[in-house]
Amino acid sequence: MSETVADHVLRRLREWGVEQVFAYPGDGINGIVAAFGKADDRPRFVQARHEEMAAFEAVGYAKFSGHVGVCMATSGPGAIHLLNGLYDAKLDHVPVVAIVGQTARSAMGGSYQQEVDLQSLYKDVAGEYLVEVNVAEQLPNALDRAIRTAYAQRCPTAVIIPADLQEEPYTAPKHAFKQVPSSPPSLVHSTPVPPAEEVRRAAEVLGAGEKVAILVGQGARNAAAEVREIAELTGAGVAKALLGKDVLPDDLPYVTGSIGLLGTRPSYEMMRDCDTLLIVGSNFPYSQFLPEFGQARAVQIDIDGRFIGMRYPTEVNLVGDAVATLRALIPLVTRKDDRGWREKIEQDVASWWDTVDRQAQVAARPVNPMRVVAELSERIPGDAIVTSDSGSAANWYARNLRMRDRMRGSLSGTLATMGPGVPYAIGAKFACPDRPVIALVGDGAMQMNGLAELITIARYRDLWPDPRLVVCVFHNNDLNQVTWELRAMGGAPKFEQSQSLPDVDYAGFARSLGLDAIGVDDPERLGPAWDHALAADGPALLDVRCDPDVPPIPPHATLDQVRSVTEAVLKGDPDAFHLVVQGVKTKAQEMLPGGRS
Repeated sequence: MSETVADHVLRRLREWGVEQVFAYPGDGINGIVAAFGKADDRPRFVQARHEEMAAFEAVGYAKFSGHVGVCMATSGPGAIHLLNGLYDAKLDHVPVVAIVGQTARSAMGGSYQQEVDLQSLYKDVAGEYLVEVNVAEQLPNALDRAIRTAYAQRCPTAVIIPADLQEEPYTAPKHAFKQVPSSPPSLVHSTPVPPAEEVRRAAEVLGAGEKVAILVGQGARNAAAEVREIAELTGAGVAKALLGKDVLPDDLPYVTGSIGLLGTRPSYEMMRDCDTLLIVGSNFPYSQFLPEFGQARAVQIDIDGRFIGMRYPTEVNLVGDAVATLRALIPLVTRKDDRGWREKIEQDVASWWDTVDRQAQVAARPVNPMRVVAELSERIPGDAIVTSDSGSAANWYARNLRMRDRMRGSLSGTLATMGPGVPYAIGAKFACPDRPVIALVGDGAMQMNGLAELITIARYRDLWPDPRLVVCVFHNNDLNQVTWELRAMGGAPKFEQSQSLPDVDYAGFARSLGLDAIGVDDPERLGPAWDHALAADGPALLDVRCDPDVPPIPPHATLDQVRSVTEAVLKGDPDAFHLVVQGVKTKAQEMLPGGRS
């Protein structure tokens, strides 16, 4: 039997080392679906419940494996559904390749069923490389370039393959006019280093500073050892952008934790008081949480010159690989003998963790959501992977989860879209099947798509050597993050019709799929519930009844925000008295001995 175009697509993916494709079938990719069957499901066709989830799973896989994630969908509606996950990849700089079907070539332009102008639709999200393959000879070069570009630019790319072409015999390109052969699959790695003179200037800036602060993002992940060394030389503290939360463990005494609206007070105060700033691999967008303009001399290291000098007036811009650049910089930096700044940072960090621990123990109705993550932090395996959804769950992930050892974690950082928590966790299990994975998810995201993806977890659980995948649902029957944003930004009380969620038995649904599940409505049962889930011999779900009125207080609440929440209460927030009590009790923990005023 001759090889078809669809057969060659899968063969080329195998040659690139692709082991699974996250997808949903449809007649626009029938030829490729049939090819999976002929190829004994190599690479594996991982069937999501929805194309958007397939894209999120590909993103999660790419984030935690370091390899390209591949997703696939049919023409028209399927291709449209992929978009949110692909934009998540674009904004978080993640290598993902989308393979999508299209109406048969003979029907194009005829307003045929499911015909959508996919090149126009994908022009922005896959703008680094987008191609429609119309003859077999295009295919190897098109697919290779899509994968190479995704890796090189850390971005999503897309290959469109019309339905009728998929079933035609494959013909390889020739070394001939208007045909483009392709080299065998291979990756080319580079470690660019800035000019020596610029590195020397950066060392002078860091050497002149007395109060050095470091901000790291996901671009510093492979440079953790070098970041530690430069922090020790300069006596700096290290704050972490949300996507860089797993760059350094939180048990290092000078790591101040997350920065920004979801950040910590030590990170806020370090940026407020520093005189020198080193940014490594971060495009953190909220300049109000960085030093005041003109306050600090700044150096930035980033591999992509397009994103350098955007957020703060940096004096020295080093475009290069984080590891190689820091290794060139470190020998030029003299160790600071005065450790006063470092000692203050370490005192602030220790005090902050005491405060966070007390806040987690504040009584709530029925369970304090901060305690959910605090109890997890005490017992989480050192090789665990944690995913978080957007919403209030992201607050507790950012502030309360203590990273240590080899732990990894991520969420939708820049797009901050709802819904990726569970599919990210599925992608993580396929990326690292021998490691435990925990997803921290709000009940809004579970109702949006997490419940359906529990079916995917149940289906593939036997493929994972370590079958532990724990989904923890913050069950408060409220779209909580938006509720608090209404209060803090607009002075508006909770609008029940938009914010309240139907009550769902998440544990019961999980049990119906054969998953382990525990319902928790007593804070004293949280620890044993986590112990049970983390020791289970398969996937598990924790359905935790949380108090929606525990406030996600930012590290520095402005007077305008306090005024807005007060106005929301005065305008008749549905549970105004309890809201005020929880806010006062939580904030009071910063005033106790060992806390900060």
